[in-house]
Amino acid sequence: MSVRNTGEIWLEANECAARIGLSKRALRLYEEHGLIRPRRTQKGWRLYGADEIARLHEILALKRLGFSLKRITALLQGKAVDLAGVLGIQHDLLTDQRERAEQGLTLVRAAQAKLATGTSLTANELIRLAKEANMTETSTDTVAWRRYEQARPRTEVKIDPRRFERCTGFYRHPAGLIMAVTQEGERFFLQLTGQPKVELFAESESNFFLKVVPAQLTFAAIGNDSAEALTLHQGGHDTVATRIDEAEARHQSKKLGERVRNRVPHPRSEETLREVLEQQQRGTMPFELLSDELAEIVREQQPIVSAELESKGSLQSLGFRRVGEDGVDIYEAQFARGSLQCGIGFGGDGRVHTLWMLPA
Repeated sequence: MSVRNTGEIWLEANECAARIGLSKRALRLYEEHGLIRPRRTQKGWRLYGADEIARLHEILALKRLGFSLKRITALLQGKAVDLAGVLGIQHDLLTDQRERAEQGLTLVRAAQAKLATGTSLTANELIRLAKEANMTETSTDTVAWRRYEQARPRTEVKIDPRRFERCTGFYRHPAGLIMAVTQEGERFFLQLTGQPKVELFAESESNFFLKVVPAQLTFAAIGNDSAEALTLHQGGHDTVATRIDEAEARHQSKKLGERVRNRVPHPRSEETLREVLEQQQRGTMPFELLSDELAEIVREQQPIVSAELESKGSLQSLGFRRVGEDGVDIYEAQFARGSLQCGIGFGGDGRVHTLWMLPA
């Protein structure tokens, strides 16, 4: 039965559970873990309003992402409902699942059509079908938790601008980018190589967040000493950048500027990009050449990318075009049935940290 009070509808436990598709036991369990706090009538009946239902939506969305109830409790307990953030994550998850489902159906239909003509499937086709059947639907629990936490709304606090001075300076990102942290009066800024300057907002004296993207920075500063490193929290990953002095930063910037002006690619970029494209067409990937973060992203997208590359036919040529302002080498890949613009960038560890493909 629904109860209407001051314009708001409240649902009793039976109706709330039935409408959402839960059991009453599940509602009690979430209450026992402190995740929801339904109101009580004078007779002790539980009532669920908009806030409780929004929190239930959060819980169910996180369960869909693969979280355990223990992890959901640790994440949500004592925090306000962030329905917009959860809807955004759920949208991304469902979009990814839809794309994977469509890709899987395409592979299966193609295999069925080929078998119907009496033609056998090749070893590569069988491998791709087996991999598609074995693909997981969600990211690992750790990455999913970090993505959710990083997407939550942040609250800006005011700090003494003099305390930020220990954070200013230059830091080297593992991808080879230079991160310049600066201060202008009482405002704080971050600029990565080849990207515009963005403002930082304080959560504490050592923790800052960006508003343009869901990302945060944590500075490793002790007392009044300068921070020796910062950690970038973005995309479900934590990446540490170490401090370098201004002379080294200027030297790196000068070297990159010369590469851009003189159009000098990384010595291994063409060879590596060619191997990546050819292996992707076969449904495989040289993951040992990629950074850990990039490898995870590529694994998620591999079925779609492999199908797109396979549809273009054999690789005919790979022509270097230029070096981007961020140090990424840009090529045009010509296939038998189309072309792509590709970017590849290396980090200080010699592995590929940047990889993208666009219609030419």
